[in-house]
Amino acid sequence: MSLAAAERARTTADAMAVVDDRQELSWAALDPILNRGTNALLAFPFAPTRRIAVFAHNAVETLLAYLCGLHAGVSSVPANFHLTPPELAYILTDSDAEILFVGPETAAVGLAAAKEAGVARVVGWRCPPTEGLQSWDDWLASASADEPPTDMPPRPYLHYTSGTTGRPKGTETPPNMLPQADDVAGLFAALRQAVEEGASGAGVVVGPLYHTGPLGAARQLGGGKPQVVLSRFDAEALLAAIDRWKIGTSVMVPTHFQRLLALPEEVRGRYDVSSLTMIAHTGAACPPEVKRAMIAWFGPVLSEAYGGTESGTTNLITSEEWLAKPGSVGKAVPPFEVVVIAEDGTRLGIGEAGQLYFRDTNGRGVIYHKDPEKTASVHIEPGVFTLGDVGYVDADGYVFITDRVSDMIVSGGVNIYPAEIEQVLIEHPDIEDVAVIGVPNKDMGEEVKALVVLRNGHQPAAADLAGFCRERLAGYKCPRTYDFVPDVGRNAMGKVNKRQLRKPYWPSDRTIGG
Repeated sequence: MSLAAAERARTTADAMAVVDDRQELSWAALDPILNRGTNALLAFPFAPTRRIAVFAHNAVETLLAYLCGLHAGVSSVPANFHLTPPELAYILTDSDAEILFVGPETAAVGLAAAKEAGVARVVGWRCPPTEGLQSWDDWLASASADEPPTDMPPRPYLHYTSGTTGRPKGTETPPNMLPQADDVAGLFAALRQAVEEGASGAGVVVGPLYHTGPLGAARQLGGGKPQVVLSRFDAEALLAAIDRWKIGTSVMVPTHFQRLLALPEEVRGRYDVSSLTMIAHTGAACPPEVKRAMIAWFGPVLSEAYGGTESGTTNLITSEEWLAKPGSVGKAVPPFEVVVIAEDGTRLGIGEAGQLYFRDTNGRGVIYHKDPEKTASVHIEPGVFTLGDVGYVDADGYVFITDRVSDMIVSGGVNIYPAEIEQVLIEHPDIEDVAVIGVPNKDMGEEVKALVVLRNGHQPAAADLAGFCRERLAGYKCPRTYDFVPDVGRNAMGKVNKRQLRKPYWPSDRTIGG
């Protein structure tokens, strides 16, 4: 079967394929760009890992870099565009990436990180001429526009999650999130079938393309579904895009819903959203009153997905199901089954809260790149893993999340691991000890707070600590607030009970957002 872009170029040549706030490409214009980008990657002398990294703000080119990777049988590493040069250099080194793609906003950091990591090829779009940077246009022009071969095996993305022990962990796109095929032709045939059988209408990219959910837009475009790319989230701009392009689908997080609902009624009323057929939401728990308001406005088109980058979606719940089971994240979806385990390791029954585990009936479980210890730590037996949440299953098989075992903070749908922040702060000469926790934030769900124990006689200002963090960490990881405390309650083994530390800041026994 022909790849979707080539087929669309023959049948609906002038129709919109992909658009952002700078450019619009028809299917006829898109097809030769994909051919050139794919052929340029095929000509590159990759090591066996065949890996590129994409470190850029949302744009048409960002989406195309990922799509060229899929076409060429190359693994892409989505890199958070907030990262500092050392943070990015670590990911480039750990992933063995050999080409880095950047945009004008990220070129300087990308070049610095590439130099540190020994990545010789950096390709950038809309960037001024810079030493060490090849322009996107020149890179495309260097390759043929002929249709590339499609018999190479496809390769999954390699995503990086913040690390529970201070370093981000890589994990490949799990099989349930990327169609399994022997070759690129088979992959794109499956992507096309998924688009044809899925919800109708164009897609709109709302979240940053380094996140797993929004990144699905590359696969949808590859399957022939037009995509509108928002360079950044703006609530009214999103409504305008839905109205103009008759958007059918998107992936959002609860913070997007909060900001949409914050618009004045007269602004919301200006735009027609009746084209929407399916809004997947993920990343964080959605406050019930927010979800009810969104269903009342958009209609019963919300579908909540629960899971992780390393596992893919483990649970789904439709709007209708959620209204009947408010607060649930839905039933487990194949190939997963839910198992609830008590602290003593015994299996719990209906309505009993414990740590949630998922049995992958295919036997894979989750796998962390170059980290067998981390992989083993989340499994209680082969194929049975946890994402670090506490909850229970009701009599109808619906899962409810009640708490979190892991230290992870979820802010605006972004996972943040306190250990990484603590390792930076403890290097400050005025800090004796530190614990980082998540506290309530109405807009983002949770925000980062540092509980700091000072050395005798030292009293740095919170602003000094904030500056210290910003020099070493991406801004979204830096604590919003600092509390100076006499101790963080370490036990004889040096452990800290994060749930007890969080408890005073939360209005109920639930100490996570949503």
